Amino acid sequence: MDGPATTKTSKADEAADGNRLAAPSAPEDDLPERETWIGKLDFILALVGFSVGLGNVWRFPYLCYKNGGGAFLIPYFIFLLGAGIPTFFLEIALGQFMSLGGLKAWNICPLFSGIGMASMVIVSFLNMYYVMVMGWALHYFFASFTSELPWATCGNWWNTPRCIASDEEIRKSENSTVNSTLLNVTMTTVAPNATNENGTRIAASLEYWNNRVLQISGGLDQPGSMQWELILCLLLAWIIVYFCIFKGVKSTGRVVYFTALFPYVVLFILLVRGVTLDGAGIGLEFYLKPNITRLGDPEVWMDAGTQVFFSYSIGLGSLIALGSYNKFNNNCHRDAVVFACVNSGTSILSGIVIFSFLGNMALQQGVSVADVAESGPGLVFIVYPKAVTLMPLSPLWAILFFFMVLLLGLDSEFCGVEGFVTSCQDMYPHLLRRGHNREIFIAVVCFVKFLIGLAFCTQGGMYVFQLFDNYSASGMTLLWVTFFQAICIGWFYGLGDRVGWNFGGTKFYWDIKSMLGFRPILWIKICWMVVTPIMTMGIFIFSLVKYQRPTYNKTYEYPPWGEALGWLMALASMVMIPVGFVYKILTTKGTFSERIHTLLTPIYTKRKGDNGEMGEDGNAIAMTDGSENRP
Repeated sequence: MDGPATTKTSKADEAADGNRLAAPSAPEDDLPERETWIGKLDFILALVGFSVGLGNVWRFPYLCYKNGGGAFLIPYFIFLLGAGIPTFFLEIALGQFMSLGGLKAWNICPLFSGIGMASMVIVSFLNMYYVMVMGWALHYFFASFTSELPWATCGNWWNTPRCIASDEEIRKSENSTVNSTLLNVTMTTVAPNATNENGTRIAASLEYWNNRVLQISGGLDQPGSMQWELILCLLLAWIIVYFCIFKGVKSTGRVVYFTALFPYVVLFILLVRGVTLDGAGIGLEFYLKPNITRLGDPEVWMDAGTQVFFSYSIGLGSLIALGSYNKFNNNCHRDAVVFACVNSGTSILSGIVIFSFLGNMALQQGVSVADVAESGPGLVFIVYPKAVTLMPLSPLWAILFFFMVLLLGLDSEFCGVEGFVTSCQDMYPHLLRRGHNREIFIAVVCFVKFLIGLAFCTQGGMYVFQLFDNYSASGMTLLWVTFFQAICIGWFYGLGDRVGWNFGGTKFYWDIKSMLGFRPILWIKICWMVVTPIMTMGIFIFSLVKYQRPTYNKTYEYPPWGEALGWLMALASMVMIPVGFVYKILTTKGTFSERIHTLLTPIYTKRKGDNGEMGEDGNAIAMTDGSENRP
């Protein structure tokens, strides 16, 4: 990246050159130059690896089935076009535009700098607990290297007298309806004392997850002992994450070619196998058969909206960080379109794979697909392991599946950590961009988060995991951040030095033209200014109205102090935005109106495009520095 140009443009010049492009303050000469992606595919694959994750596999298919089958795609694509893709494009374009991570990129409008802090808090929480899924996947992956899968039989030390393994036994069970319901475990599993009261039989795969892997306790207030196998799996997961990112985006760009692409190889293998199974058609009918009447339920629309934000990883700041390593003139508009097709296509494809296997499982057990359909870890670690035991060469299919789960979790995790590290590196470039300081810092980050993650390795760890999942990186927090992102760029960006109507979404719209050489479709700007704020705030308010106290498997109710802890995690990120407002206003010099004017003026210096071309006035295609009077 070239250093800052010295020629300043006047307000009149700026008004005439509406397609000006902002850029961050250039690094000092004695600092290493900021890295960029090596190949053209590196960035797209990093996006795919980060955002196409377990939510596409374990959440979208179930939501589609639950909310009207094919009819669910209507609200899904409405939210995707009205909020998902425009915000996704906004984040990667902002990162490329500013060449800064998710924290300092919001110098584009300093009054909203709290958005960056909120995103950092959310992604920090997410990194802490999401890696535990990798730990569980590693456990199952290693356990699959055997001639007989351990969750396929009873008679093991973790099994109870109520254990039932074969499908013939299941069909002959005295209460097949109740028994099949035990396979339909919300989120993860049933607490032991919740199943023993009615004397029903329990599937072997459920007991393996419940009594062998988790050795789950009776509640959040009963942490129990540490599970050393889970600790080792968690440690290994963090070690893998570290070596994927410790050398920066140049090493990350090479890793994602495998971690982002190989899951599709496995997915297509499972697809071919799944659709050829007996009963696959039954499962696919449950998955895709449209039920238009469900569209009258507001919760269907809320599920569609939150799924879009989850699956596109919006509001975490990591997309901004990944975009910041692009060259200045990279066609991020094309990248966003390609990614949207891949992401949503993967969600639909995953549903076909999952429900093909569930249809076969339901047929062999003589129950309805509704009795075995599941979402979340319960699908990955209970239902699917049970499904593979019904197939020939079941260990092979288990190895393939859990390796896919591991890779889906891996690139989502290390790209999330990269987003956090990039933000810290931009805050302290003199410290973290010299020598091996970055590698040391990443090691410290991974180790500290590993220590915090030990809470998930206790017998009560699953209750802690669900608390993190429900609150720390929940739909409410992501919607809150996304709303302010759209408001900031759509209405407040550049108000401090505006000329005429060239501010907000219009200003950023023209800035992108200077960066890409063309304007995106007008719909993008309309979404930033109107559609996205309305959609995000609407879902946010509805989620508050429909809020219910947290439960585990609909049987265990969290204690009040546990619920309070969850809200503290949610508020830890959400308060950063209003706190950022107040802090900036109090610490900026001048009268109140001067402070507001200063805080609505972008902070950046001039920058040439990466192709070396200048703007029409002969200056670098960038704007003047607005950093005077900054505290």
